[in-house]
Amino acid sequence: MKLHNIFSNIPHHLDKELFQCLLKHDTVAIERIISKGHRSAESDWYDQEKNEWVMILKGKAVLSFEDQSSIQLNEGDFINIPSHKKHRVAWTDPDNETIWLAVHY
Repeated sequence: MKLHNIFSNIPHHLDKELFQCLLKHDTVAIERIISKGHRSAESDWYDQEKNEWVMILKGKAVLSFEDQSSIQLNEGDFINIPSHKKHRVAWTDPDNETIWLAVHY
């Protein structure tokens, strides 16, 4: 077993959002996502086969949904997004990293 830290090895410059798989098993995948001012293109929607539970560990973000609703997430906030619920990242803090923990199941 090897010890890891969710806040280590964060790049200083992020040209694009960073997705890192932390664990993958038959029915579940856990990833760390790092954003800094990144957002989805206006026409891009995530339409995932699996449910996604996501939490903001550091920073803040806004998620938008196809039904035109949106939700602001701050540190410690989490949400469960059902499979095929179309969503996109509308905004992340441009001045500080936003660190997400996502569980796909």
